Amino acid sequence: MEPAEVEKCFEVAMRLVKEAGKVVREAIKEQKNIETKTSCVDLVTESDKAVEKLLIEGLTQAFPGHKFIGEETTADTGSKCVLTDDPTWIIDPIDGTMNFVHSLPYTCVSVGLWTGRTGQIGIVYNPVLEQMFTAKKGGGAFLNGERIHVSGCKDLSQALVFAEMGTSLDPEKVKTVLTNLTTLMPRVHGVRDCGSAALNLSSVAAGWGDAAMHLTATLGPWDMAAGVLLVAEAGGAVCGVGGGEFDIMRRRVLCAATPELAQAIAGLLKQFQPTPDGDLLTC
Repeated sequence: MEPAEVEKCFEVAMRLVKEAGKVVREAIKEQKNIETKTSCVDLVTESDKAVEKLLIEGLTQAFPGHKFIGEETTADTGSKCVLTDDPTWIIDPIDGTMNFVHSLPYTCVSVGLWTGRTGQIGIVYNPVLEQMFTAKKGGGAFLNGERIHVSGCKDLSQALVFAEMGTSLDPEKVKTVLTNLTTLMPRVHGVRDCGSAALNLSSVAAGWGDAAMHLTATLGPWDMAAGVLLVAEAGGAVCGVGGGEFDIMRRRVLCAATPELAQAIAGLLKQFQPTPDGDLLTC
């Protein structure tokens, strides 16, 4: 994409994300109308749907030729997620829905613009705490307009790691998460989880933590599209959980402040093993 086109997309997306943030900020205080998707711990609220509708309608009006991958639209229609070379908006209307349901203020709107396997724009907005993370390819990463950088940590023993905890009804996934926590905790400075993959990644970009990992093939591209660009533009390393190349259409990610730290963590971790190619997103 040409720089002028990216800038126009960024301006429109920022306006819409701020509007969406108002919806989230007001709704988090109120009683929620909660539905379940795949299980009783996979939740969606009327606010998720309202925010996604606001974003997709606004972006479609501005860019009628662009494509979309939205978490709730995908869940509702059962459509297969396909990422082509066409400009594609990848949207998580409320990342950290469980937090949102419980009025915990670690929740955000996440919007990424990708062309093929390349992130062009990443926006992660926590409207409750007024934290606006932004990045454009080749332009650096920012928090509320101020440049941010990863910590530069290379030493595993000094690393604060954002590790997937969450909730799962799959005993094998629970076992994998607990195994990795047991492995990591004696070796690192500390372990945290924001309850939002996008905020975990954004925190690494901001230098508030040194690595973030999600290993159990539970993410969608909407959880990662903005956050991985933030980490990369803040100077960090983005890879697959085994230390290899990152693929946004697989359901896992490992980010770190440095390649050395990413590889040190990758060498320790046990991965949840689904059926062959079961981590490819085919919803």
